[in-house]
Amino acid sequence: MAPKKKTSTMIWALKSQPQPATKEHTLSKQDWSQLPEELLHIISENLEDCFDVIHARSVCHPWRSIFPFPSCLLRTSYSLPSFAKFPRKSKGFCTLEKFPMFFFRVRAPAVADGLPSEFFVGGINRDKSDDHMQLPSSLQCSVKVKITGSDPTLMNILDTQILPLGYQYKIIGWDPDSLATSFRGVAFLPLNKDGGKEFVVLIGYSHDLLVLRSVEMRWMRLEKTSRADCKHIVTFKGKFYAVFINGDVFVIDPYSLEATPLMPSERLTSQNYLVPSGNDELFLVERIIVRGSVIQFCKLACRVSRLNEEAGEWIVVTDLGDRVLLIGQPGNSSCSAKELPDGCGVSGNSMLFTNEIFNETYSYKYGVDTGNSEDDLNFWRSSRETSVTILNTSPMVALRFAREKP
Repeated sequence: MAPKKKTSTMIWALKSQPQPATKEHTLSKQDWSQLPEELLHIISENLEDCFDVIHARSVCHPWRSIFPFPSCLLRTSYSLPSFAKFPRKSKGFCTLEKFPMFFFRVRAPAVADGLPSEFFVGGINRDKSDDHMQLPSSLQCSVKVKITGSDPTLMNILDTQILPLGYQYKIIGWDPDSLATSFRGVAFLPLNKDGGKEFVVLIGYSHDLLVLRSVEMRWMRLEKTSRADCKHIVTFKGKFYAVFINGDVFVIDPYSLEATPLMPSERLTSQNYLVPSGNDELFLVERIIVRGSVIQFCKLACRVSRLNEEAGEWIVVTDLGDRVLLIGQPGNSSCSAKELPDGCGVSGNSMLFTNEIFNETYSYKYGVDTGNSEDDLNFWRSSRETSVTILNTSPMVALRFAREKP
């Protein structure tokens, strides 16, 4: 039996915000609703940011028919045959869902300089409830945030900075981090043959990689891969990349379904992670395990490599530019730190693990001096400048960054 269905990560709740009254002029909701429709169409055609569209839709009810909900924020679903009893044939279906993911920074007032910063990582969804217009009008547009162990709260997105993290896929009701099942992630690729709508889905399940072609709509075992269990799967430039718990990495062609090993030239005893940076780069992060020692995850060294796709090899890197690699659920991703202010706790050329066991971690940077002469500086290590508390990991990630006192 599949696990119970989880609730959405974040839900949009759209509100109306009254304009401030002045002696010179006051605009009511009725005034806004009476603007010429031609003018509203011109405005809608010139809004490039999807969140500006959300704000416009929340001004008054008539505007909603003029400003359609942004298509980039909508979730796409696919109904697939169930794989729960593979290799036996299962009755019923499962739902594959594509959703946009974002990195939210809660803006703090100037007087709060030096205080901890809060961030959220997760997907969003449109609010379909009937009572959202009855909520306080002081919130023009908000995100309903659900953290385990607490009631849902509303976060006004006008007070947040939002960075897109691309799209992720999930199978409803199946958690890749749960020990109750053997499901270890899913990836999706469109084939676009002759302009058609064919696709391929790859999942890690029950010690195997299972593949489904849309033209056949049945699950098959992918042959000639690692003997170990799959850890997670990503896509990059039209191909699947799978990493296994023993450190093996394979690239899988979605057309031929051939799997090819793609290992670093120097193999380490490590936990490996694949992190796409949009469609520009694919990074391999190796978290080195020292045998015979007590494992303290926040103190483990890392090696980072980028994929040279043409040569089919990994190139060790010491600089990520302005990138921040985010490793953990709801999916490995990256963002640019260019637009983030100094002192917020997140800076470029760094990595962050968001699924640490004890909910405490630090950003990883290259060449950190630990004070131990035996520690090689030619690796990525946790920087003690900023501590990170992981407040929640499911159904969304909530983080608090605090500057360490000297």
